[in-house]
Amino acid sequence: MLPLAVMSDELTAIISEIRYDIRSIQDDVNICRETHFNSRANALDFIDLHIIDRINALLPDAPDAELQKLKQGAEKAKHRLEETDRHLFMRLREQIRRGGYTEESFKAMIRKYLGEDLSPPNKVGYDTLDLFINGLLFHRHLPEETIEREPEMVFYQQTPARIILELAERARLMPDDVFFDIGSGLGQVPILVNLLTGAKTIGVEYEPAYYSYATACASRLNLTDVTFINTLAQKGDYTEGAVFFMYTPFEGTMMQQMLEVLKKESLKRTIRIFTYGPCSPIIARQSWLRCVNGPAEDTYILYEFKSRDGNTPTIAPISGTN
Repeated sequence: MLPLAVMSDELTAIISEIRYDIRSIQDDVNICRETHFNSRANALDFIDLHIIDRINALLPDAPDAELQKLKQGAEKAKHRLEETDRHLFMRLREQIRRGGYTEESFKAMIRKYLGEDLSPPNKVGYDTLDLFINGLLFHRHLPEETIEREPEMVFYQQTPARIILELAERARLMPDDVFFDIGSGLGQVPILVNLLTGAKTIGVEYEPAYYSYATACASRLNLTDVTFINTLAQKGDYTEGAVFFMYTPFEGTMMQQMLEVLKKESLKRTIRIFTYGPCSPIIARQSWLRCVNGPAEDTYILYEFKSRDGNTPTIAPISGTN
């Protein structure tokens, strides 16, 4: 154990460093300008990880009054930044509710706050774009699951926002196209695809709490062309569907059953399926589909599949007699 005098010197140095970090954030005159979202996101992350967590780690061994005061200052700075974002998202949601964005102006709005490079190559995981989209679309506490998942169902994981932007860009949805998100969770993909393309979108979700949450989010944004269906995906009605998306909602037999449902739809018309995650290599093995952009081996790449031309039912020859 270090001598008390050494510990005191180290603590004094740490307090001085933390005080400097807090003051730097407080004195930044630009950070609370609405357009500086990236700077606020970085500052909030820094406050949590490098200031508040650091203070909390010190307090049990050094219950110093100055540390308590610094923690209050850090929490006050954090609240100020969060309030800026809260007011920003309230204003943007109201603009959406009033129908104030076209597809192009909605994209321009995102770039205004996040910059031009929204889909960097070889990116894995989540980033500030996800923080922005979450703040814009989801303004309530996330719900708890209410029913037990089937064994082959995959736990809910949010699709990275940059993947949804790429999906909306590449899907080239026409006015009459209907987009389905199979395993839509909290509704982020159908809502965002609708805002980015203007197309009618439908989310299919098994968990009632997620379905209710997604429906409420779309309703609050006054998005009449975004709907959700609370059912087992394999039992859904996909007769309207032209484009489908799956972020590996299930595996095994359930995935094969879902693919059989979509294969039947492909006998009536050409369909496209976009995939992300571990389901891509599985879907690439389907003979009635061809992958448009590669071998579909990378779980962190968005893949597009198209049903093969001539994928029409055949009538088996009659053999024998009754």
